Amino acid sequence: MTMLSRSTPAATSRASAQLLLTTLLAVIAGAVWVWPRSALGYQDAPPPPAAEGAAPPPAEGSAPPPAAAPPATPAPTPAQPQVQQTSMLAMIGSGLGWVWGPIFLLLSFVMVAVIMMNLLQLRRDALLPAAFVELFEQKLQAKDYQGAYDAARADDSFVARVLAAGLGRLNRGYEEAIEGMQEVGEEETMTMEHKISYLALIGSVAPMLGLLGTVQGMISSFSVIAQSETAPKPKELAAGISTAMVTTLAGLVIAIPAMIAFSLLKNRMARLVLEVGIVSEGLMSRFSRKPGTGAAAAPAQRAE
Repeated sequence: MTMLSRSTPAATSRASAQLLLTTLLAVIAGAVWVWPRSALGYQDAPPPPAAEGAAPPPAEGSAPPPAAAPPATPAPTPAQPQVQQTSMLAMIGSGLGWVWGPIFLLLSFVMVAVIMMNLLQLRRDALLPAAFVELFEQKLQAKDYQGAYDAARADDSFVARVLAAGLGRLNRGYEEAIEGMQEVGEEETMTMEHKISYLALIGSVAPMLGLLGTVQGMISSFSVIAQSETAPKPKELAAGISTAMVTTLAGLVIAIPAMIAFSLLKNRMARLVLEVGIVSEGLMSRFSRKPGTGAAAAPAQRAE
């Protein structure tokens, strides 16, 4: 038992020494195996290819090659012509020319003038002024029908003309007064519609003029092709193509705002006309039960 306990550390030391020796031998054998192969691979590798145009290396014992001549100075390349930059406005003006340019310019001025004129007229203060409606209602409440009629004749608004027509026919009955108001209202509405319809006309004519310019430009380009004995250059065809494209663009640029303004102004006019009808009928509704009173008939007789 005592011998076994003493021999165990010695056996362990011998086993450790053998394991260390085996590991060291394995490392040395691996280094011996890998290093010659890498050296041989390095020696067997082909030399890098010589640069194109370079002289081959001189052989051993031969005379050195003569010095290479200095490289020739390259000839200067001719400067390329710079392309002239053209602005969009100049391109449009060149494409329209002296024929289509004034036409589209005049059409655009007319469109802006018609839009501004209708915007100034289609206002609530111009068609249905609150001050006049309040004054007219006060006259009616005070039973001053002659004063109400004079106030309506003196005012130039839409609702004033409608009320003046109704008071002028009031001696013939309430139904006649309402009919007279409707006639004047339809006449005024037609006048406003005529002024707005110019925008619809411009919105229809402008694209047609652009299409006409497109046809003219294409005819001009095909004429250049037909009259040229050789293939024409693109620059020779550019003038006709530019006219064709720019006239179409100008027609659409004018037509689109004109149609938008026409729709908006027409809707605004319809709303204001409806308000005028409601207000005027509400003011005249107090005469529905007394169509032949002397106070109401007096302004009608004076008007006749």
